[in-house]
Amino acid sequence: MTLKQLADNFGPKKGKKRRGEKMKAVFMTDRGKVRLHNEDNGGIFINPDGQRLAIVADGMGGHRAGDVASEMTIKHLKALWETSARIETAADAEKWLREAVVDVNKQIFQHSLKNTECEGMGTTIVAAISTDLFATVVNIGDSRCYLLNEAGFKQLTEDHSLVNELVRSGQISKEDAEHHPRKNVLLRALGTEENVEVDLKTITFEEGDALLLCSDGLSNKVSQAEMESIISSEQPLEDKAAELISKANQYGGEDNITLAIVEYQEFSEGR
Repeated sequence: MTLKQLADNFGPKKGKKRRGEKMKAVFMTDRGKVRLHNEDNGGIFINPDGQRLAIVADGMGGHRAGDVASEMTIKHLKALWETSARIETAADAEKWLREAVVDVNKQIFQHSLKNTECEGMGTTIVAAISTDLFATVVNIGDSRCYLLNEAGFKQLTEDHSLVNELVRSGQISKEDAEHHPRKNVLLRALGTEENVEVDLKTITFEEGDALLLCSDGLSNKVSQAEMESIISSEQPLEDKAAELISKANQYGGEDNITLAIVEYQEFSEGR
């Protein structure tokens, strides 16, 4: 589907009234059981029209520079989003995310050049703009976005990692990738080079659907089947997030664990 088709399909629909707030979201992060510092960052941010931007960033770099990169990313995107115009179409969302991420990439890269202690720092990013018609997701690195809808639970994003490239090229199996010694090697990150390529995807987002954004501290420890079971359960949103983090810690908690969940809650006309 072309960007124009997406804009047409997911553009504003006149005459449709929203009754009550349908979109709910939660952000949660945990240092884990091994790391001394939490280099992850993120949050749920709202623009002047009440639209949500969910972000997860997993920082990397020596001398705690990773938390500098992830914090810079979140602060910059938060400031941009909280003063942004209303997102009407998928084209609007993709343009906003592309320009914002490219901008913050330059800021991080320039900061690392000027501050030797931050040399080589960078961060992953996965972010989603959610509206009552569609969701647009951007990612760089191996932080992921999953979608729960009537078709099931699936990973929307593609990891920019060495092992994923080996899987895609048929050199190793998905099972081999789970325990590969170079699993943490990224082929793409935010802030490590002057220019960066972003992956963007827009999907239909309907009542009953949910997005899970997470760092690899969750996806490396908790299986996709367990994620699906928790995300599709009837428990409150905060309890789902807490249970996912608890599982990751239960299975070792070697890394920082960060996630955001966005739910498009079903609305009954009779209520």
